[in-house]
Amino acid sequence: MERTLILIKPDGVKRKLIGNVISRFENKGLKLIAMKFMKVTEDQAKQHYSVHSLKPFFNGLVSYLISGPIVAMIFEGDNAILSCRNICGATDGSKANPGTIRGDFSLNIEENMVHASDSVESFKHEYPIFFNDNEIIDN
Repeated sequence: MERTLILIKPDGVKRKLIGNVISRFENKGLKLIAMKFMKVTEDQAKQHYSVHSLKPFFNGLVSYLISGPIVAMIFEGDNAILSCRNICGATDGSKANPGTIRGDFSLNIEENMVHASDSVESFKHEYPIFFNDNEIIDN
């Protein structure tokens, strides 16, 4: 079983799309094993986006993630990473296919609704930023 981190970003929370987003992953057959409604600190956001720290858009990413509450989740299932990324759609919502979260709810790359881990290595880096191991329910 593979695990992936999903974040419903501030625009998704503000637009009251939490349930809609969660249902897409559950309808696919993925198992929700951790969930937290939270405000991300600046340190957490910088850690999460550390792979982009030298890029000119880094500060914008950090500012956006801390601009409002998010929902952090861990889903588990066969091929969870690829399945979740397909459900999310292309990073730029204006280029994402209809039927994906971003294709249905996002118009641009800046406010693109969700984050999904892009690899097992990314998941291993990302999930401890948002969860302690004792917050993951895997029974």
